[in-house]
Amino acid sequence: MTDPIADMLTRIRNAKQRKHEIVYIPLSKQKVEIARILKEEGFIRAFKVMAGDPGKGEIRILLKYSGKQESVITDLKRVSTPGRRVYVGREAIPYVKRGLGIAILSTSKGMMTDRASRRVSLGGEILCYVW
Repeated sequence: MTDPIADMLTRIRNAKQRKHEIVYIPLSKQKVEIARILKEEGFIRAFKVMAGDPGKGEIRILLKYSGKQESVITDLKRVSTPGRRVYVGREAIPYVKRGLGIAILSTSKGMMTDRASRRVSLGGEILCYVW
């Protein structure tokens, strides 16, 4: 697998389309941080790290739906890829859907949303957009 974050986003997107409640994703520290941000921002209900043999763990994500079985996540878009990294300075951090969505950035202080990154005045690599 050349892009594990794109794989994570695709698994969530596919589970959302099929209206699954749970999606399992192979474990990595970056993916756990992305899941933490999605939970804090209210895009998913919960997540749990399911530790197994070394290199065999996974993350269980419980997707969040509104009363009409509409997913809270409208879409996810991968921005920075292994072949094309996208970095922004603190003054060029984009607004996703005019502030209704979030951008997840990897900064020198760890992973954070676009709002948190603006608050601490820190740029970084834009991993993905979620709205």
